Amino acid sequence: MKSISKNRKAWHDYYIEEKYEAGLSLKGSEVKVLRGGHGSVVEGYAMIREGQAWLVNTYIPTLKNASYLNHAERRDRRLLLKRKEIEKLDTATRQKGYTLIPLELYFDDNNRVKLELGLAKGKANHDKRDTEKDKDAKREAQRALRR
Repeated sequence: MKSISKNRKAWHDYYIEEKYEAGLSLKGSEVKVLRGGHGSVVEGYAMIREGQAWLVNTYIPTLKNASYLNHAERRDRRLLLKRKEIEKLDTATRQKGYTLIPLELYFDDNNRVKLELGLAKGKANHDKRDTEKDKDAKREAQRALRR
């Protein structure tokens, strides 16, 4: 598994309750750029529209030598999920506070571009502070054990 882009901010801003692996419907120039290790999923999100899953606002830069066959950098990209998964995600996102967040973009063992998608619920500011305090306490305990 070769990682292209990770969304570390998602773990800080959201409670990730479930993870899904989805394929992406991409153009050839997009795949070529991703093989070079470029692209970002940090600002993106996913949504269910008309019975299909879409990845919105992710950044894949244009290829310099692709001429007129180039792609738009922030176009909506279709996610390849099974029908039952799409229905489950659709019902979950209709609940208040839940959203679909891209966690990681990577190549799998068969050299296909995959996206790890998280069903997430937003954190309040005080929850974020509590999470940071817990992390600090665990880190201090590990330091004490090492000494």
